[in-house]
Amino acid sequence: MNRISAALSFSLLAALSSPSFARDCSPQVRDAWIRLVPGGMPMQAGFGRIENRCPAPATVVAASSPAYGSVELHETRIVDGVSKMRAVPELRIAPDGAATLKPGGLHLMLMQPRSALKAGSKVVVEFELADGRKVLGEFEVRNPSAL
Repeated sequence: MNRISAALSFSLLAALSSPSFARDCSPQVRDAWIRLVPGGMPMQAGFGRIENRCPAPATVVAASSPAYGSVELHETRIVDGVSKMRAVPELRIAPDGAATLKPGGLHLMLMQPRSALKAGSKVVVEFELADGRKVLGEFEVRNPSAL
């Protein structure tokens, strides 16, 4: 490797590992969707992936949406042969890692919808990180029969 290539490689490595790059790098919400439930139900569930391709861990500490009165991160587990759901106060995502929100596991509980949703509509969910940053995710509303 010549001196110019070495200098460029070193500069790039230094920039990528700097605190400002880690701070500017944000997780991304992918393949996000909400299961549409029969009208009048006070809660729905949200699924997808939160990918952290950053050099530092990211910790989700809260979620909210203008479409719902309350949004919480929950996890379903089988305990002594019984399915139990519990709130998850924070979700740590390792550097270059991902959290998968899926039926029967980690998911969003979307409570008190402010209006009726239709299949194909989009809902914005905002995730708050421990460092104060916000990450937006767009969730597509899907009919259970289409899953």
